[in-house]
Amino acid sequence: MTFDTVCSIGLQFPNVEETSGARGTALTVGGKMIACPAIHKSAEANSIVVRIGVEQRAELIDADPKTYYITDHYLPYPSVLVRLSRIHPDALRDLLGMSLKFVSAKRRK
Repeated sequence: MTFDTVCSIGLQFPNVEETSGARGTALTVGGKMIACPAIHKSAEANSIVVRIGVEQRAELIDADPKTYYITDHYLPYPSVLVRLSRIHPDALRDLLGMSLKFVSAKRRK
């Protein structure tokens, strides 16, 4: 799976856009990032970072540490790293939906 696949799935959600900036391509809603390639050197190759709550992150990592992980760099942020080689498209769709809800709830505050 590639980030193009992530975008294809993510763009099926309402109001999600693919944007480009100085740090590369990302999926956003209302200008807020929901997912992008993990570009920090601490992340494994072919990983993405997805914004979700810290509690949800812990649950995902506990349930499937071969797919979901975190590094010290990303630890302070409400996000999880995802190994694209390990995630099923249905699980990715669910994760992007979780991220969309998380980011949308933060925007309303």
